[in-house]
Amino acid sequence: MSGADAPTALVGFAHALRHAGVACGPDRVRAFTAALDHLDVARSADVYWAGRVTLCAEPDDLPRYDAAFAAWFGGGDGLPATRPRARTRTASHLAALGGGEGRGGRAPALRVAASDVETLRRKDIAAMSPAEREHLRRLMAELRPVPPRRRAVRARPARRGAVDPDRVLRRMVATREAVPAYRRRTTRPRRVVLLVDVSGSMKPYADALLRFAHVVARAMPVEVCTLGTRLTRVTRQLRHRDPGLALAAAARAVPDADGGTRLGETLKAFLDRWGQRGAARGAVVVLCSDGWERGDTALLAEQAARLARLAHRVLWVNPHAGHDGYRPVQSGIAAALPHLDRLLAGHSLDTLHALLEEVRRA
Repeated sequence: MSGADAPTALVGFAHALRHAGVACGPDRVRAFTAALDHLDVARSADVYWAGRVTLCAEPDDLPRYDAAFAAWFGGGDGLPATRPRARTRTASHLAALGGGEGRGGRAPALRVAASDVETLRRKDIAAMSPAEREHLRRLMAELRPVPPRRRAVRARPARRGAVDPDRVLRRMVATREAVPAYRRRTTRPRRVVLLVDVSGSMKPYADALLRFAHVVARAMPVEVCTLGTRLTRVTRQLRHRDPGLALAAAARAVPDADGGTRLGETLKAFLDRWGQRGAARGAVVVLCSDGWERGDTALLAEQAARLARLAHRVLWVNPHAGHDGYRPVQSGIAAALPHLDRLLAGHSLDTLHALLEEVRRA
């Protein structure tokens, strides 16, 4: 490989790293190329360790770096003879499926998953590989939820609108002049309640839904509870800025993950403890569950009707509702369906985007 081709290939490798999720900016790329001025670019180990030291900023970058290196350089010695086709910004993502560092100074040969981002957004979360789930977490962190709005009880001073008699009277007393004053009703964020089923049948989706709840909890007034054989409030745990720490704290707080489902009993517990007192009043309630109910379906129907009377809107998110041929025949969803405003899919990133839009419009 000619000396003129090497810088192009190295910069292209940095470009592939950014698609893999490693935040290597221009400064790190310059440090990478400067380090290789003192090494042999024909040796794979020299290129590997120079890039690993200069381009990676945190431990989470290491498996992504290993995967991108294996994909770009093919696990052989030295740089590629020709530059691979340039990646577009949404063309592919690279992530490791296996871990472990190379021994003896050799770059590890790892399996790599390359997936079109648009395809990933539509892919069923339950069918994703570990690498695709990792990339999904990054995409989910980029969501920007907008809270629904409601009219405020009190009006505020404004330049135009309805006449404010109280302010006009106060000004007349103070200045002995009739100076017009106006007021206008404003809006406030409407509360959102997320009830996430963490039973065994929801295991493929529970982690992604809780990460989604963390993103929502960071953006708007929200209450988050998990449903299983019992009710657990995890709002405080999900307020943590770091998603990993937030999810770990929530996992420690939930004692019944991967267990059974008693939707009627847990929904009643929520309404008795928080919902009736104000959490659900006028709120947009989103219940995320596949609808499998081991308890009394009559109790679930009764509590769903009670919830509908309290809430502004009740949305049920069922991961299976987005599959071809789906019918709401599960005992739980069939009992609650007459009391729902919408039944939505929740099996992919695109359907979660649609859920956010539905919440915003509420």
